[in-house]
Amino acid sequence: MPTIIVIANRKGGTGKTTTAVNLAAEFAASGERVLLIDLDTQNHCALGLGLTPGKGQLTVHHLFREPAAEDLLAAAILPSACERLDLIPADPDFQHDAALNDDQVLSRALANPVINGYDRILIDSPPSLDRLLLNALTAARWALIPFVPHPLSGEGVRQLARVFFRVAMRSNANLRLLGLLPVMIDSRIGQHRRVQDQVISQFGQERLLGCIRSDIKLAESFAAGRPIRDYAPHSRGNQDYHTAFANLCARLRG
Repeated sequence: MPTIIVIANRKGGTGKTTTAVNLAAEFAASGERVLLIDLDTQNHCALGLGLTPGKGQLTVHHLFREPAAEDLLAAAILPSACERLDLIPADPDFQHDAALNDDQVLSRALANPVINGYDRILIDSPPSLDRLLLNALTAARWALIPFVPHPLSGEGVRQLARVFFRVAMRSNANLRLLGLLPVMIDSRIGQHRRVQDQVISQFGQERLLGCIRSDIKLAESFAAGRPIRDYAPHSRGNQDYHTAFANLCARLRG
């Protein structure tokens, strides 16, 4: 069975998709088969991997329109230019309030034998509290929370924590917090240090997987449709994601 990791925060603009794409690329480069699922209707994972889904392309959001669509998930898989890394894209036209009233849709679809051939499944979740986020948390074994050092993002972490524990108590007793990852950090800025310290005081230093410093190369790599490890291997952005990946793997082994 693949390990399923959801990347989530209740606040948008917190580096979720950049983190999902670059950690997926790290897993693939380590020799594992990786499936990245984009549940966020902004559909930015495809952009970060240089993919342009064609007209009529199946997406993960087909699952949430009608129950019979669960068997179609494997047909939505797109290979990326990164060896061993595939994507199931999002539907930018999907209306969140149209989702089926069922938190188990994604879990059932991921039981497909084709999907079970992967080593890791990473889910880029939407920031909204709706059926899509609840499906992601219900399907996952681990949750990773990226956040920017801003008071609103810190509040997003706290809001997600409440949802996280509610799901763990009601529908997914196996759900665990993998860790937190501050992104766009500049240690010279006092507010950045204060917000990071507040999050650490709530969750514990041991939950921190490192930090991703501000680096324009990360934005450039996304615009180029390439993970940072391929676009700018000597950048601090790549160094930081590689360190975060190593800490994440240590947590998974532990």
